[in-house]
Amino acid sequence: MWKWLHPYAKADRAYQLCNTLLPYFAVITVVCLVVGWVWGLAFAPADYQQKDSYRIIFIHVPSAILSMGAYSSMAIAAIVALVWQLRNAELAVIAIAPVGAAMTAIALITGAAWGKPMWGAWWVWDARLTSELILLFLYLGVLSLYHAFEDKKAAGKAACILAIVGVINLPIIHFSVEWWNTLHQGATITKFDTSAIDPSMLWPLFINIAGFAGFVGVISLIRLKNEILQREKHRPWVRSLVSRG
Repeated sequence: MWKWLHPYAKADRAYQLCNTLLPYFAVITVVCLVVGWVWGLAFAPADYQQKDSYRIIFIHVPSAILSMGAYSSMAIAAIVALVWQLRNAELAVIAIAPVGAAMTAIALITGAAWGKPMWGAWWVWDARLTSELILLFLYLGVLSLYHAFEDKKAAGKAACILAIVGVINLPIIHFSVEWWNTLHQGATITKFDTSAIDPSMLWPLFINIAGFAGFVGVISLIRLKNEILQREKHRPWVRSLVSRG
């Protein structure tokens, strides 16, 4: 793995990689979100119980899944940063954190909007909701910890340690509906079982999940590029890049 990572320890190579990947993520984002939202919001049939109010699923579920997916990516970057001492991996942690926090906030807000007509309350201290709220605090904690230190080397290490420790919350979020008696519905998309969702609703949901994943990738790559430029602003290659721009 070190042989693959070693070239991207150099800031300019990491910056080039971001530029290479960005168009692909952008295309996935635009195509999947346009197709997924039009299909899901306009053409998917109404639910027999929840009617049209269920359509918030096409925003809520992808954002909830990507809130955990972004944290997993952040934690992996943190492990790489600590084990292989890659500075750019630390920057990836800081680049992903606000994006993941935004996904978590969207999941919580849309979940509340969905819960009001279904449960009769905007918020309950349900195991799934509470653990998702803790995830938001973990994201904010990583960012706050990083910006609390003047020494960015110590700040990056502290933020990476918190990111790794916080991984314990991910299985709690995922399995909370099975471990505890909760208001939140159980899993409807499973890997090894037949989905409880009709294919006419399931496929636009999958497309929206891909679109949200692409969106997280686009924003994270843009933020990582900015972090690299900020950290390396005195380097000749950055000055050359700015002069050409």
